[in-house]
Amino acid sequence: MGDFDRYERLTADLEPPYAVVDLAAFRRNADDLVRRAGGTPIRVASKSVRCRALITAALDRPGFHGVMGYSLPEALWLARNGVDDILMGYPTVHRGALRELAADAEAAARITLMIDDYEQLALIKAATGGGERIRVCLDVDASLRILGQHLGVRRSPLRTPEQVLALARRVVADNAFELVGVMFYEAQIAGLPDTSPAIRLVKRLSASELSDRRGAVVDALKQVAPLRLVNSGGTGSIEVSSADPAVTEVTAGSGLYGPTLFDKYDVFQPEHAVAYALGVVRRPTPRIATLYGGGYIASGPAKKSRLPSPTWPLGLKLLGTEGAGEVQTPVQGENARGLRIGDRVWMRYAKAGEMLERFDRLQAIDGDELTELVTYRGEGKNFG
Repeated sequence: MGDFDRYERLTADLEPPYAVVDLAAFRRNADDLVRRAGGTPIRVASKSVRCRALITAALDRPGFHGVMGYSLPEALWLARNGVDDILMGYPTVHRGALRELAADAEAAARITLMIDDYEQLALIKAATGGGERIRVCLDVDASLRILGQHLGVRRSPLRTPEQVLALARRVVADNAFELVGVMFYEAQIAGLPDTSPAIRLVKRLSASELSDRRGAVVDALKQVAPLRLVNSGGTGSIEVSSADPAVTEVTAGSGLYGPTLFDKYDVFQPEHAVAYALGVVRRPTPRIATLYGGGYIASGPAKKSRLPSPTWPLGLKLLGTEGAGEVQTPVQGENARGLRIGDRVWMRYAKAGEMLERFDRLQAIDGDELTELVTYRGEGKNFG
């Protein structure tokens, strides 16, 4: 995050807590993602942004095309608000939204569902009962399995070319569906910071194994359907994914905001484009200042890496006995001595878009100009 003195000056009349986005840093992060993708189109992960204005701002930049959605009601809402290419990142069992999709020719042409199991396909067909042809993409397990260990997230049951081909054949045999692509998300590469030689080795092994297997899966699928897309990657693995000739697009979103989880990557480090301000309400000791609210904990394993981080003034840290609280968040350090009641402390979030479930507005700073952007929450949308 850049010039906090400027942010404080521009937001001096606002009542904390409030969140800001530095639009210049956002744009530089977008440009860096495009550079890292090396010409491969980038699909914007909406869950990591959760602000339509910023999704649009990314899509308006060269190198970005399409959105990866996380909820079918969200995808329908985005499609009806002008987004023309939405790939669902996850399967859906939202029957009402499925019926809406099948009844809306324009939405059905813009949205692709994600599946990895025939039961999902059967549920979609039962829920829609006919209507528009539904586009689907197959999600393939991209984890690394080595020495009896599963390294990566637990997503798809599909792994081998034979398994993927078997489901693909059932899709293309049913005129209710159109098979348009395949996706691989290598979380063990994209989501792990480079904090040890062991992790770096795992990433190299995983990239090599996945490249071979992905190529075999894509070759097998081309036997049964002309693929429009082969999606892979995340902010943390763009270089690895885009280097594979089988991949036609990569996905990124968190890199636009630069949360703390990216602070320890070797090959890149986005600027800190988003932060939030909390007000000092107590001074329990000279070295401790207590802030109002701020307990915005990121999803994932419940450990320190998911806590927000005091960023400005420098030298502050959370108390190990309290962490970030629902109503109060104590911070400690020598620089706490200079804080007075009513001052602000700036925090960075561990992940990206989840933070905006706490804020209706983002204060958008561009140079010395301040405007407001509405978040999903501010538009009255909560997609889970």
